[in-house]
Amino acid sequence: MKEVTATEAARGFSALLTAVEKDGETFYITRGGRVIAKVEPAAGASGAAVKGLLREFRPDVAWAGDLRAVRDLLLPLERQWPA
Repeated sequence: MKEVTATEAARGFSALLTAVEKDGETFYITRGGRVIAKVEPAAGASGAAVKGLLREFRPDVAWAGDLRAVRDLLLPLERQWPA
């Protein structure tokens, strides 16, 4: 992990992001000698993880009915085009 000052990070932000994206590097951003931020690769999610969540939290059939009832209450908005 590398430390860079806030000024260096600002001046070379594009290069910093490229290093994070391409090389998986992590940077600590410092200001006044103190670490104020951490820039690291974002955690990704796999399709298997999403499927696992969908299996764990099954759809609520009652909620679907409630949603349908709310949609039925909506009125179309009619607007006139400006002349």
